[in-house]
Amino acid sequence: MTVRPSRFDDTGRRQPTSERWDTRRLNPPNPLWGSNGVAFGPDGRLYVAQFLAGQISAVDPAGGDVEVVVPMDGPVQSPDDLAFGADGSMYIADLVPGRVWRRSPQGEYTLVSDEVKVPNGITCIGDRLFVNEMKMNGRLLELFPEGGDPVVLTDGLAFGNAMQLGPDGYLYYPHMISNQVWRIPPEGGVPEVVAEDVHDPVAVRFDKGGVLNVLSRGPEGFVTRIDLHGTGSRSLVTSGVVGLDNAAFDAENRMFVSSFASGGITEMHSDGRTRQIVPRGLDGPYGVTIDLGGTVYAADHYRVVRPEERSKDRSEDSDGGEPGGVTTEALLIFTHGITADGGLLHVTSQFGNVQTYDPERGTTRVRATGLRQPLGLAVRTDGALVVAETGAGRIIAIDEGDTVTVLAEGLEHPVDVAFDAEQRCYVSDDRRGAVLRIDDGEAVPVAEGLGAPQGLAVRGDELFTVDTEQRRLWAVSLTTGECRIDAEDLAVGVPPGIIRRAEPALFAHGGPGMAGQFAGLAVAPDGSLVLSANGEGTVLRLSPA
Repeated sequence: MTVRPSRFDDTGRRQPTSERWDTRRLNPPNPLWGSNGVAFGPDGRLYVAQFLAGQISAVDPAGGDVEVVVPMDGPVQSPDDLAFGADGSMYIADLVPGRVWRRSPQGEYTLVSDEVKVPNGITCIGDRLFVNEMKMNGRLLELFPEGGDPVVLTDGLAFGNAMQLGPDGYLYYPHMISNQVWRIPPEGGVPEVVAEDVHDPVAVRFDKGGVLNVLSRGPEGFVTRIDLHGTGSRSLVTSGVVGLDNAAFDAENRMFVSSFASGGITEMHSDGRTRQIVPRGLDGPYGVTIDLGGTVYAADHYRVVRPEERSKDRSEDSDGGEPGGVTTEALLIFTHGITADGGLLHVTSQFGNVQTYDPERGTTRVRATGLRQPLGLAVRTDGALVVAETGAGRIIAIDEGDTVTVLAEGLEHPVDVAFDAEQRCYVSDDRRGAVLRIDDGEAVPVAEGLGAPQGLAVRGDELFTVDTEQRRLWAVSLTTGECRIDAEDLAVGVPPGIIRRAEPALFAHGGPGMAGQFAGLAVAPDGSLVLSANGEGTVLRLSPA
């Protein structure tokens, strides 16, 4: 099997170590932490903004090699789109903090503006810079890198996004909410609608022939091709790339698309045929769970997925089994916690919601809203959902009638919950470095000094937790309290040597902002463990050695 560098390890050979467990990847590592805005740079490489990572990479479109250019521990926090000016400068829309940056050809950073709310779509016309806002009643502005107040061309955007100058000299941009494409002269004027009833438009791009391509953010990977200045004809092309985000055309008119949902870079032909340049995969993953039939599900920020291993023949892969693929179960935005319950999946969203998803019917029931960063959750024997409300420092229960009850509060940073056979509730707290038991509303320490424990799972009389600080799997005896290290060198958290901001920022307009890291853990019916290796984008299965 070809060994490729992962986003966690430049060599691609880093493996977990354990004397008690055999480890196997269910899916291959994902080289990118999602892929958002893309643009060709002066060097001919395709530059890819990765919102979830807070970094930008350059991709060789010929061989697919990936090089990090803007690291995740630099001044840019959440790049969602980028563009290049006439002098080779890279301009970056930093979504969450509301900033626009210039990165010079020499690699120096300058803050262009911090007056744009939720900046997303960004484009250059020669040495002129334009950006729009991804919000209701958003604005489209011209910014001046050398100084000067921003000029508002228009407002009233219904969630703006990736835009581009058209061959007619107008600036084209989507309204994501109203399913429209608009245009306006770069000098200002009255905006006008040029296309309506466009499926979930997220980006507009013109090919070298002047045909407008409108990308859809939905699960089908639609691209609507509109001949605005010829016959006016419209055609719908299906790529199958879930969650398209952006696109760029090279000098030979080849179209390369990105996916916020699964990362990767894909060459897409006008008839819908695709060729992977950088493989797609998992953005996270975050929480993991297994149903009674053995199907593994993972919460992957923008979606719920099924990682599926293809083979368990150890001769096929250096880490014990050939990694399979990842299937999207549903697009459920900002999903982080997940637990299986019969034929249902309960999930938490960074929007502050807890939902129950029915895979068979494809329906979603909202169980609670207005929570502060709910993460891990588990099902109690009475059917209640017990949730770690991380941002509020408390543990809550949601009964079958959707009534919310507080079980414990005053915790520092609870991340996950789990129950033992006697239905005692355990909580991981990654800031306190401890696993706690909830006794009559009080948090009693069970194990301390565990680094940053997150995912929890109980197997027999032992409790297991993922330590994202020391990259370990800890085992805690529920009878003696003894702790031991069961696995090390796990690909969890940010890559080695990177120091990232301790607390993700929030959107000023009330959205969840940057996703906090959450490495989930679950026990399978056969006694194995599954673990979110969110540093490399895989789910690991740990089987008793």
